Amino acid sequence: MNLKLLPAFVVILLLSGCSPKSAPPSGEGWMFQPMVKLDEYNPIMVPDRSTTFHCPMRKENVRWEEKDVYNPAAVVRDDRVWLLYRAEDNLESVSGTSRIGLANSRNGLEFRKNAIPVMYPDKDKMQDYEWQGGCEDPRIVKRDDGLYIMTYTAYDGKTARLAVATSRDLVAWNKEGLAFNAKRYIDGWSKSGAIVCSLQKGQIIATKIDGKYWMYWGDTDLFMATSDDCIRWTPVEDKKNNLVSVMKPRPGMFDSRLVEPGPFALTTNDGILMIYNSANSSSNGDKTLPGDAYTVGQALFDKKNPQRMLARADKNFMVPEKPYEIGGQVNNVCFVEGMVYFDGRWLLYYGTADSRIAVAEVRR
Repeated sequence: MNLKLLPAFVVILLLSGCSPKSAPPSGEGWMFQPMVKLDEYNPIMVPDRSTTFHCPMRKENVRWEEKDVYNPAAVVRDDRVWLLYRAEDNLESVSGTSRIGLANSRNGLEFRKNAIPVMYPDKDKMQDYEWQGGCEDPRIVKRDDGLYIMTYTAYDGKTARLAVATSRDLVAWNKEGLAFNAKRYIDGWSKSGAIVCSLQKGQIIATKIDGKYWMYWGDTDLFMATSDDCIRWTPVEDKKNNLVSVMKPRPGMFDSRLVEPGPFALTTNDGILMIYNSANSSSNGDKTLPGDAYTVGQALFDKKNPQRMLARADKNFMVPEKPYEIGGQVNNVCFVEGMVYFDGRWLLYYGTADSRIAVAEVRR
């Protein structure tokens, strides 16, 4: 087959295993574009030596956000934007223990932080999974009954495990436990859960498809899971009990080393829009990017069958280019985990070089 003779969108579908009859509208109208980094405000959050917290594990006060702050989730509540962000101390542990802090803003650009974290390793049922690495990389959505659902990474210093917590007010969180309870997943590596949602009256609400909630997850390929309640999840497997991959890295491109979900997956008229984070391979990746650089891409999945990818952008739409994105704990990183619709515009919140937090505006 001569791919050069086919329309571009058909080539994308064939390479992804999709049928042309499932094609979205031609062109790039399904994507978020353009993207503008709000330089007047960035970075909007930086490490802070002044805040202390009495760690129940260490039994001492620690500067809990002294080393780095990054990878925030975002949600709108009471006409404010709230960020739930990852913060690391600077103690000699597993490269710093991570806790999740809370901040709010009236304009979505300038934030006031709570003095202490709202999620952290404690002497509770998650202790063995969270100590000493901590609670990492939150993503947040709202269920239609008003319950906030946070997916986050519980890290014991060796293995990352996808976990779930719930809240009614964003301050008091209940650790529900690991997202996957089957032994093969408890003992394995899992992270980065992005739940399928829709925009309803300005709120991002978890949305069922055929009676189930759906979630994209993983940090190599993208996998999927389903749930009845957004709390307990079952990974999607094939008949041989292998995980079903719905997106893979692409050799020679910006997403050649790994792909990983960004914020929630958004249901639109065209399909399910997935903003995803990706790493560039140093050996067979995009030669215009540094090896291992993290950039941001977009893909579209079928609303009736979330496992079916309809289209995928050939180019990333956010790359490390600012000094605070290029240099930090991990160089050359833009990593999106937060997105809100606020005051009539879409705002993306992202970690920069695993060290700071920035904001960008996108349009559809």
